[in-house]
Amino acid sequence: MIKKQDLSKTKYKVKKGDTVEVIAGEQSGERGEVLSVDRTRGRVLVKNINMVKKTMPKSQENQKGGIVEKEASIHISNVMVVNKAGKATRVGRKEVDGKLKRYAKKSGEVLDK
Repeated sequence: MIKKQDLSKTKYKVKKGDTVEVIAGEQSGERGEVLSVDRTRGRVLVKNINMVKKTMPKSQENQKGGIVEKEASIHISNVMVVNKAGKATRVGRKEVDGKLKRYAKKSGEVLDK
């Protein structure tokens, strides 16, 4: 059995701020920016992708309440990182200047700064 603590140390090749393309599901082909990565559940939150309607009660911050549209997470296996050329690509890791960096496997360019 895998412990929850072990899952949180899982390294994914998608990071917050990356531009990704959805490769599976209802919104396949759409692109957006990664807002957050949930490493324990293996899910990502992508801006303007997988929008759901949620009912919100009245509160101090939300005076009106009612129905609010917000992003829902999608599984990390359903997205691919988009390189600077604008093509979806797989991501690998290689050592550059003594540090491990992510790179686009299609073009070979380094994705990390």
